[in-house]
Amino acid sequence: MPDIEHATAVISMQDKATRYTAILIVHLLPITALIIGAQSLDWYVFALIWPLQLLGSTLALHRYFAHRSFATSRVFQGFLALCAATAFGDPIGFSGKHRLHHRHTDTDADVHSPTQGAWSCWIGSLVDFGYREEEVLRNTKDLCRYPELVWLHKHKYVPACIIALALFAYGGFTTVAIGLCLGAVSIIHLAGAVNYFCHTRGSRRFNTSDDSTNNAIIAVLALGEGWHNNHHYYPSSARAGLYWWEIDAVYWVICLLERTGLIWAVRRPPARVYQAVSLKG
Repeated sequence: MPDIEHATAVISMQDKATRYTAILIVHLLPITALIIGAQSLDWYVFALIWPLQLLGSTLALHRYFAHRSFATSRVFQGFLALCAATAFGDPIGFSGKHRLHHRHTDTDADVHSPTQGAWSCWIGSLVDFGYREEEVLRNTKDLCRYPELVWLHKHKYVPACIIALALFAYGGFTTVAIGLCLGAVSIIHLAGAVNYFCHTRGSRRFNTSDDSTNNAIIAVLALGEGWHNNHHYYPSSARAGLYWWEIDAVYWVICLLERTGLIWAVRRPPARVYQAVSLKG
């Protein structure tokens, strides 16, 4: 495993203040751009980057890096990591936190559960994962084998900042604010909505040990991530919506990528999952 300096504390108050400030700035930039007036160019850039940010957070960070629900080449893995980085994502940091979330779902050890309060599960856990660096790395040994992912873990803001500089040089302030930051803000709140509403509102198909729910509205907004009770029952599946009427846009993209040969070994729900549904019915 490439060498990473282990932290001896979860996070300092100074680091918390810095992260809260960064989140505030990312929110204020698009608001300011909308007030002063955005250009047509800004929305074209947004339309180009936002899909990469969405897939980077859902398909890449969640279903691939955290749950390894399919296999791919190292080159395409790198592309997925860069998609996540356009919204300041970090495969190692996210996966370590998320795997621990599944291990401790809706307990005191789950830092982005509604049991910790709405603020914590929506924004607070972005600032403080609640886990030491050693815990994150211990749970992501499969990802820490790749030096490029380790580099991104150490410097997760660098790719997005480079994109921001390029956009500023090309289109100015509003292009950065709308083209890049508005998408990042949407990712923050879509993830927060999944964390909160998919543990407090919706239906429960499976009797899991946590409070996870299926929420159709969140599923539509978050490209299928709202089928959360399904996901917590069988988390390694690339498919969260078990039936055709359960809209799961991320899974549709996975099927498309599988057809192109860019990904393979896609993990789908086994027969026993559907049998469990039938038995309950």
